Amino acid sequence: MTDILVLGAGYTGTAAAIRAAVRTRRLGGRVTLVNASPRFTERLRLHQTAAGARLADHALEDVVAGTGIEFVLGRVAALDAGRHEVRLEDGRVLGYDKLVYALGTVTDDSVPGVAEHAHTFDDHQRAVRLAERLDALRTGTVVVAGGGLTGIEAATELAEAHPHLHVVLLSRGRPGAMMGERARAYLEAAMERLGIEVRAGVEVTKVLPDAVELAGGELVHSDATLWTTGTKGLPVAAGSGLTLDARGRIVVDSALRSVSHPDVYAVGDAAAVSQRFGVLHGTCQGGIPTGLHAADSLTATLRGRTPKPFRFGYVHQPLSLGRKDAVIQFTRPDDSPRRAFLKGRAAILYKETVSSSPLTTYKLLKRGLVPVALFSLTAGPGA
Repeated sequence: MTDILVLGAGYTGTAAAIRAAVRTRRLGGRVTLVNASPRFTERLRLHQTAAGARLADHALEDVVAGTGIEFVLGRVAALDAGRHEVRLEDGRVLGYDKLVYALGTVTDDSVPGVAEHAHTFDDHQRAVRLAERLDALRTGTVVVAGGGLTGIEAATELAEAHPHLHVVLLSRGRPGAMMGERARAYLEAAMERLGIEVRAGVEVTKVLPDAVELAGGELVHSDATLWTTGTKGLPVAAGSGLTLDARGRIVVDSALRSVSHPDVYAVGDAAAVSQRFGVLHGTCQGGIPTGLHAADSLTATLRGRTPKPFRFGYVHQPLSLGRKDAVIQFTRPDDSPRRAFLKGRAAILYKETVSSSPLTTYKLLKRGLVPVALFSLTAGPGA
């Protein structure tokens, strides 16, 4: 038997576990999936949870049922890559022959006051706490720090769900700077329509209980602050002995194996994956494809074959603007914007299609199939 341990049951880890279980079943593979929560969390929809939406609740044991995967409920406390051991917070120790690290990243809380006073989207419960805080406010100001896709989606969702609250979006650069001019102009008009106050070119230096402090000392009042400005690797990775990059991500080779410990595969946001255009940035587009590729690389290794190199190209930047609007910026494989984009109802339909629940994908994976849509996320010869 080969003990395959998968840490983290988000989009990527769950896909990797199911794929590995199906592909290695006849090779003696025995897959164990570890997660801190018994439920499957759709992180792409946490901004909806924060706005008060009640999403479907899926038990992870049900999601992986029929695959032979053993589900272990527990939070990872430490990983010793040299000893091939994982220790959980309750003291249990799990050994492995092969490991897939899919614990993702957490909010970078290095700015003073973020950990104590800001809300984040690190997990479902944190999004629920923000929803409860906003429901308790009859009037007030909500500050969203960060002008990337997460910050924009959160700001528009909260402004639409709570029109009695004043939403302020703070950003170092122009919100949506990664998009083309026409798509960015559309999202700016949407934010203006929703009454969002956008302050670009500012830097938050401190988060206080009732305000955020900007560089230069200005205070912006806040009854609730949401922090979306960046992520970092977990302390588990830092203490594992694995080679990491400056952001705490595990550095991997073309097969998605750790460059220092080849029995460890890293996927999703937790991995520093190099392509010809640079290192992948955290995105849902790259998550499941890396999980599937790691499982395939692991399977090839067990068969004594050389794993194929991972190749990936971006396709789009899908962006919700509340429940009634959206904009989709189509991109080149390196994520630079093309001329084409969608807006309004067409964009809503497109966004809901590509960002729909992955449960259908997992059902297909259990049958040994790969959804055709995922092939569009891997770069072709010209990427």
